[in-house]
Amino acid sequence: MVRRMVDWDGIIDREGPAVWRTVCRLLTHRADAEECFQETFLAALQLWNRQPVRSPRAALQRLATARAIDRLRQRYRARGRQGDEPPALLADPSPRPPDRAAAAELAEDLRAALALLPDKQADAFCLHCLDGYSYREAADALGVPVNEVGVLIHRARARLRDLLAARAPIERHATREVTR
Repeated sequence: MVRRMVDWDGIIDREGPAVWRTVCRLLTHRADAEECFQETFLAALQLWNRQPVRSPRAALQRLATARAIDRLRQRYRARGRQGDEPPALLADPSPRPPDRAAAAELAEDLRAALALLPDKQADAFCLHCLDGYSYREAADALGVPVNEVGVLIHRARARLRDLLAARAPIERHATREVTR
């Protein structure tokens, strides 16, 4: 079997920033994001050694999303056992403190809810809704038909809606009263 040489420096230069944005957006904790970024490229190396890869971008995004979701699941399981505080967020200087706090709470709730979804639903949702993949690109990355991506995203959104509604009904009601 003849193996093709892979230009890893070029792949990291081209695709690394997108992989980094994906893991940062999902994990927010810098140390977790750095580890997940490295794990993604190690997994990619193993994948490239086992089989030819048609779309490096899709493969890397799929690997990054799966690893970040796994790390989220570990984080929430550990927090449930230990009652830990949420990890420090990556700095974002632009929003005002109250807006940043509200966005951080919503993002934390979304990450917790994503960790409860079945793998394919979470992956399809992240690829399409967070990373901007088309249904076709998400289908290629997940190895499923395009129609299945639509079903997975629909189910993920419905489940996320239920999970997020169950997490904060009091805050949402209080917010409605204030804005009236």
